[in-house]
Formats: sequence, structure tokens, C-alpha cells
Amino acid sequence: MSSIEIKSRLVGEGEPTFIIAEIGINHNGDMNNVYQLIDLAKDAGCDAVKFQKRTPELAVPKNQWNVVKDTPWGSMTYIEYKNRLELSVDQYSEIDRYCEEKNIIWFASCWDEQAVEDLAQLNIPCFKVASASLTDHKTIKKMLSYDIPIIMSTGMSTVEEINETLSLFNNKSIGLLHTTSAYPCPPEELNLLMIKTLLSQYPKHVIGYSGHETGLVTTSVAVAYGAKIIERHITLDRAMWGTDQSASLAPNGLRSMVGHIRSVEKAIGNGIKKVYNSEIPIREKLRRI
Repeated sequence: MSSIEIKSRLVGEGEPTFIIAEIGINHNGDMNNVYQLIDLAKDAGCDAVKFQKRTPELAVPKNQWNVVKDTPWGSMTYIEYKNRLELSVDQYSEIDRYCEEKNIIWFASCWDEQAVEDLAQLNIPCFKVASASLTDHKTIKKMLSYDIPIIMSTGMSTVEEINETLSLFNNKSIGLLHTTSAYPCPPEELNLLMIKTLLSQYPKHVIGYSGHETGLVTTSVAVAYGAKIIERHITLDRAMWGTDQSASLAPNGLRSMVGHIRSVEKAIGNGIKKVYNSEIPIREKLRRI
């Protein structure tokens, strides 16, 4: 398995699991929520926070624009609602400053070419290709034009679609995440053995896992199966407004998950049988022959 470098941080074989706290749009367009979520991720021991950046007029199908939606901010059209959730380039500039101060990496999934251009001007250290964008080759080519690291999720995609998109990258190594795009995802659809499949089929890429399940144990299993990148959604409160909140980790859950991952990393070992020093007194006491 290869490695990639994200803002001087090596990610991949021989390195600690790169843990991404997916803020997404769980901030609900409120910078106070943004700051609190960044603080939560940093305090929990995550390596990075990730956002979602859209140009609603490009990313939202026109037949949905005028659908009326009831929201905590009143009744509005869907396109008005999507704009209400978006953070501006100036706000991302403030996020960049704040994350630098907190010593945590930030990046975003960009859902259209304009979003790529908007964040590239801030020297974003990594692009994320969301599962929904895996077949959006125009946007992916725009990302590639900036020659910075890329992580891509593979939810709701066929093997043929994954291979077709990977052909765009030529010899560039990327982070390739196994994902099932259901929110929340039932355990029987997680298919964690796909991590081993990806490791076998795509050795030049850094394999990881983006989880949308409830609970923590399955994410630790993903690490045990070889995932070197872990991404989970986070929230200040799972009861908050938003489609992703219920499939997100609240503060205590996030802290527990990071602790579990670091314990699993220590427990995996190297697969070579040995007698540990801690076993010697027990061996001398219990072995008769």
C-alpha cells in the first residue's frame, strides 16, 4: 500500500490511522457551530475536519429549486435552503485561520467545479471526492488540475465506475475509502470485508473507510482490517436539525471512537509469534515441562 502526504502529514502504510471528523453541513450555516465542532474534533484527537462545499445553483437539480421546505429558519424554497447552509469563501478563510491556530488539518468535498476553484484559492491541502461525485469526471479533473492530494469515497458505486474514475488519476496515489451511502447504514450493509478487497485490488492507493453507521465497534473493525483513513460524521447533538445528524457521532462517541482506534492500532501487532517479557514469570510458574 502506498502513502499520500496531506499538509506534511504522511498517511498510509506504517503511519497511524488518519482520523477525519466529517463536519459536512452539520454546522447548519452557523460559524459558532463550526468553531465548536473543530474544537470537538481537536480535543478528541482527530487529525482533520472535513466540510462539504457546493455552489447550490450548480449542484442542485433545477427541478428541486422551487420545492418549498419547512426549516428552523422558516418556510423557503429548496434552493434558498441550500444557500442558507453554505459557507462563503470568506468564512472558509476564517476556518483556515482557526484550524491553523488549533493545529488541525481541514479540507472539503467539492460538489462542483466552482466549489473547487473557490477553495483552491485558499490553498486547501486536500480535496475530497464524495461518493455522489464519483462519476462527475469534470469536477474531478478540475481537482486534478491543482495537483494536491485527493481522497475519494466509493459509496453507491459499481466496480466498473470506480475503475473508470481511477483511470483519470494515471499514476497519482489517492486515498480510496470503502463506503455504503445509507444514513444511518444497517450493519448488514457495511460489508467491511471490502476493505481487504480494496487493499488487494488497489495496492498503490491508501485504503480507508467512511462510516455512516450508528455505534463504534464496526469502525474499529475497519482499522483491524487495514483501513488507514477513517472518516465519521460528527455533531454537537444528534437531535439537531439536519439530514446527517442522526448518523453522526456526538462528543462522547467521538472521543470513545478515537480511543478505540488507537487501542486497536497497538493491539494489531506484527503477526509474528513471540514470548513477551510479561509472560515469562507466568510461564515459569505454570509450565511443568
